[in-house]
Amino acid sequence: MSKRTIPVVDLSKYVNGSAQDKAEFIKELGYAFHEVGFVGVVNHGVPMDLVEEFYASAKEFFSLSVDVKRKYEVVELAGQRGYTSFGREKAKQSEVADLKEFYQFGQEVVDGDAIKSRYPDNILVDEKPTFTNSGLRLYKAFEESGRHLLRAIAEYLELGVDYFDKKIHNGNSILRAIHYPPILSEPDSAIRAEEHEDINLITLLVGASAGGLQLLNKQNEWLDITPGENEIVVNVGDMLQRLTNDYLKSTTHRVVNPPRELWHTPRLSIPFFLHPRAEMDLTCLDRCITEERPLKYDPITAGDYLDERLRQIGLKK
Repeated sequence: MSKRTIPVVDLSKYVNGSAQDKAEFIKELGYAFHEVGFVGVVNHGVPMDLVEEFYASAKEFFSLSVDVKRKYEVVELAGQRGYTSFGREKAKQSEVADLKEFYQFGQEVVDGDAIKSRYPDNILVDEKPTFTNSGLRLYKAFEESGRHLLRAIAEYLELGVDYFDKKIHNGNSILRAIHYPPILSEPDSAIRAEEHEDINLITLLVGASAGGLQLLNKQNEWLDITPGENEIVVNVGDMLQRLTNDYLKSTTHRVVNPPRELWHTPRLSIPFFLHPRAEMDLTCLDRCITEERPLKYDPITAGDYLDERLRQIGLKK
């Protein structure tokens, strides 16, 4: 058994546990996000049979011909819905595109909320209806799990349990299926995903089909993240780091290429990027500004911040 590099928490303690269980969970999750920025979550409520169904259908989608996949690429959507072809996205500090292609599903607004007009429709794959169907169901399951985690974080920060509830209702979250194809020749100084931080509040990642995910710790060492079975990996994104004036840590991470003898191995990964509504104010919380941690960021809304970052990573012109 390889040594754990991230703490693990049990979400059922928070959702169904006693007052003491809840208090322990809040403390454990807060500690993990403050110290490491990453945590493994068990009993997370995301049905594993649904994950497996989506995995299988995503694999089928990515095995379609490039011409068929390109039918689902709408460049003016800046990768926010549908397919993004190999080599279009890069880390903000990198000149070289990552070795991946991906497909994204976004929010389906069903309650008459006026925000619906701000979101493009999801792009449905004719050839693989199961891919679309299971993707949209998985989106809702991740959203629910993420809502519980943010409620616990709100309690940890003493903001009141429902602080995030309205801010993430019909939020601009994204479910992304990422395919890292087999590496066929010496890469041009690129790795599967260069070091980066996520843009959103939190990211929930369901186990990748091959290793390679690493985080950069406080000692400047790259450590492998190897989740246990039926565990999801959750990390703080830059929006939550910004809101807390760096008290909660958006940790740098990357996906490295496998050893040369495993270059033929593709990798499939399914992150859920939990975003708030565009109007959420990311102004640093007063309680997170101290003498040791002076105010670091100017006020900005989540929508403006997302636009800025999409330009930096090459998805938006």
